[in-house]
Amino acid sequence: MTADAPERQPAGSTRLDVREELEPVTGEPRHAHIVKTDPGESAAAKVLEARIYGTPVEALCGHRWVPSRNPANYPVCPACKEIYDLYRSLNDGLGETPSA
Repeated sequence: MTADAPERQPAGSTRLDVREELEPVTGEPRHAHIVKTDPGESAAAKVLEARIYGTPVEALCGHRWVPSRNPANYPVCPACKEIYDLYRSLNDGLGETPSA
């Protein structure tokens, strides 16, 4: 079997989806990200909980970090903004900016 050949799985076999846990980013932030939430979930509450417990949150763009600074001091992440604008165009009722 060559390195370019696709891996073949026997019929009826189960393939595990192995994903590595990414370390949250630390250091000086460059952008304010829009936090990914589930329907009915408050982004502000999610960020507050993450700040209290030191757990990472995930942005719309996929960036993971532990919130610790005031996002008002940074420009909005262009990738998060683009994704949010796409959501807005597909869903009525979403505001110009994400609500808390």
